[in-house]
Parts: sequence; C-alpha cells; structure tokens
Amino acid sequence: MRRGGWRRASLRTTAALASLALLSFALLSLPAGAHAASVDASQAKPTNLTQTQATQIRATQIQPTQARAKPAQVLIDAYGDSTTLGITCSDGHCGPQAQNAVAFLQDELQARHGERVRVTNYGVGGTMATQLRDGTGNRRAGPSAGLPWQERLAASPAQIVLINYGINEVMQNQTPEAFYAAETALVKTARALGKEPVLQTSNPMPDGRLNARLAAMVAMTRRVAAEQQVPLVDQFAYISNLPDWKTLMSDGAHPKPGLYRLKAEEDFQIVDPLVRRLLDGAL
Repeated sequence: MRRGGWRRASLRTTAALASLALLSFALLSLPAGAHAASVDASQAKPTNLTQTQATQIRATQIQPTQARAKPAQVLIDAYGDSTTLGITCSDGHCGPQAQNAVAFLQDELQARHGERVRVTNYGVGGTMATQLRDGTGNRRAGPSAGLPWQERLAASPAQIVLINYGINEVMQNQTPEAFYAAETALVKTARALGKEPVLQTSNPMPDGRLNARLAAMVAMTRRVAAEQQVPLVDQFAYISNLPDWKTLMSDGAHPKPGLYRLKAEEDFQIVDPLVRRLLDGAL
C-alpha cells in the first residue's frame, strides 16, 4: 500500500474509534431506566390502552383479594301467616300440612344444590306484619317469636328472608297504610342486618269483597318492593291468572297442596338466583 493511502485508512479508523467511544460514553451517561426504555421502545409494539381497558386490567389483578368467601350453607327463613305455615282445610277441619309452599321450595332448592340449602318455616296462623315487626306474634313460632324484629333477625344466621303477609290485615281491618309502614320496616331492618329480603304477595281470596280489599294490601307490598328495590314474588298476580284458580283453594284463604306446590315454583324462580349467587360468593 502506498504511504498516502495508509495514512487515509489510519485516519478513518481513528475517527471510527473516536465515534464509538463517544457513543459508549453517551450511553453510560444515561440513567439505567432510560437506556432500558430506549431499547424496549425500539423493540416493543405500540400499546395504546384505553382508560376502560386499564381499569379492567387492574380489576382483574385485584379481584382475587376482594372475592367474598363462599358460605358452606345458604339458610333461608320464611316468615308469614297461615299460608306460609301451610294450613289446608278439608271436611271442615283446618290444620298445617307437610305439603306446603316452604317445604316444596326446600325440595326444589335441594334438588338443585343439595343439602347446602335449608329453608326454615316460621309461618304462624292469624298473624300480621305489624306483629312480626313488634314481636307480638304467636309464640308457637318458637322462643324468638316474642322478640322485636330487629333482635329476632339479628340472632338468625339466615342470609335470605321471605316475608308473606296481607290476608290477616284484611281480616283484622288494618289500613293499607299501616301495612305499608310495617313491611317497609321489615325490609329496611333486614337489609341493615345484611340479609336479603324477598317480599311475597298473598294468594287471592275467593270472596270478591275480601279479595278487593286484599288487592289494596297487595299494592302496598308491590310499592315497598319497588321503593326498597327488593325481589318480589307476586303470587297474587300469578294465581289470579290461573284458570279456575278458586278450585285450587281449600277454603276462603288457604290453598290445597297442589296450589302450594305452584306457589313454591314461583318462589323458586326468584329465590334460586339469590342462592346461586351466595354459593358462588357473588352476593
């Protein structure tokens, strides 16, 4: 090689080495995070997450720590009058029957969920919602029947509470307004104690005059359910639309076992979703 060419090659090599040294110094002068970010930015694809997507990712990440414990068993308390207790009349004799709506409801729930679900019948013949609220009901319902609603329910391990009144309010000439106040108090107390209240309207009565007065009580139950945003089983509407429903009654107020079974099927449609959510830890 000629001496001039050697000098030019040497100068080019020296310049390249100098540039490389300057680049290395610049990289070393950057913060570690910035260097990593520059490398990652050159290799990673752009990710433009919306605020909703970011929120969903965060929710997914924290969800396991916020999941509710799944109960080993779901307990349901059924409160009400003789149509909850399960009275049926035959040949002039009236008495509680094993084939009642509460028993049929438990059968249906256990057929779906097994022994993890239990329904207890606290129905008492002749009682009204005000008596349940005030603790003045018949003590045949158990030792806690004489306690005011708040104390009685606080002592109950049940997660779901069924409430069925209206017929005796008619028979005792109670005003719809008093019935409305009583059911509102029952629902609010249940909610405050962490229970899931479910309201039920009464089955209709064959006597047209009494049934018209019962319809006013039913309207109050519907109003409470709407205002308090609690589930409602509208037995009055369902049974009133059945063909020849009066033939399914054993007397002027109490269903025959076949109608009790139909009532239980209506109850199941509302109660089972609550049970499933509790068993899944979602309620």
